[in-house]
Order: sequence, then C-alpha cells, then structure tokens
Amino acid sequence: MKNTVRILDALRRNPKSVRFLDLCGICDEYFGEPRQKGTSHRVYRTPWQGDPRVNIQDHKGMAKAYQVRQVIKAIEKMEARNG
Repeated sequence: MKNTVRILDALRRNPKSVRFLDLCGICDEYFGEPRQKGTSHRVYRTPWQGDPRVNIQDHKGMAKAYQVRQVIKAIEKMEARNG
C-alpha cells in the first residue's frame, strides 16, 4: 500500500510522465482485473452508472496524460463514495 500511495502522489504531481505499468498497477488495485487486456488498451469497470469504465493505453511504455487524469478523477470519485 505504501508503494501505491507513492505512485498515486506522483500521478497527481505530474500526469505527463507516468509509466504505463505503474498506471496498470494502480488501476488493478482500485478497479480489479481489467475486462480487456492484451491489446493496446486496458479497460476497467467502475462501480457507478454512466460511463462505467476506465480506459488506459500504452504509448511507448508511458501512459497518456489525459488518461492518467481520468484515472485520478475516478479514484477520487470512488474514495468520496466510500467515505
């Protein structure tokens, strides 16, 4: 968990330089196994209505900044719902 907190802080500070594998680890921990992987995208389910997924993409070993921001927003929404 300590490593997760450290990586999550790094995501918030600089979403432009996040390794894809670090983002995968965070998503696996918060959202569980992806419903799709093995392609260029990983798709995770979220527990709320609306757009019920988080979609991340590997770009030369790095995560795309807008997708990192989407993951952060989804995690914050989950934490707010769980109290």
